[in-house]
Amino acid sequence: MNDPQIHSSIEQLVAEEHELWERESSGNATEDDQRRLKTVQVSLDQCWDLLRQRRARRDAGLDPDAAEERSPNVVEGYQQ
Repeated sequence: MNDPQIHSSIEQLVAEEHELWERESSGNATEDDQRRLKTVQVSLDQCWDLLRQRRARRDAGLDPDAAEERSPNVVEGYQQ
């Protein structure tokens, strides 16, 4: 994926995340909605991580296309 494709994925995931949060906050979320929300959040973390990798590789004079999506276990294990 290139940067515009990653940005597009992020925008779509954020829109879905907002919709799911609205259902959650209004008390109308199903168990499927709650599971999907967690999946969306992990996917967003993966997209942001991939975008950061690409930028870092570009800044270092390396090929940004060599960046690879990391597993959920890796991106969810990062410490803030």
